[in-house]
Amino acid sequence: MAAFDSSAIAGQASLALSQGKTAPTLGKGLNMAAARKKAKDFESVFVSQMFSQMFQGINADGMFGGGHGEEMFRSLLIDEYGKQVAQHGGIGIADAVMRTLISAQEKSA
Repeated sequence: MAAFDSSAIAGQASLALSQGKTAPTLGKGLNMAAARKKAKDFESVFVSQMFSQMFQGINADGMFGGGHGEEMFRSLLIDEYGKQVAQHGGIGIADAVMRTLISAQEKSA
């Protein structure tokens, strides 16, 4: 099993910051629904990355599966698995992200 590459995520985070993308504001423009959605989206991506590592070594049955079609669409299926897990309670990452967003905004206000 390959190790989780945190440098890729750190690179994407620094790119987003350099482009001026910031966390949703929770001060005067309090929008908890938008912040909750962003936290769920983050959890969805995180869980999808975990699932992609799990599926990496699995080969499909040659008789009824496999081939180029399955190779192409497996990542889409894994993304949907991640979205469903996040929408149905998740693993607690969205709640932790929400707490972090709220505390960061309270400190900056």
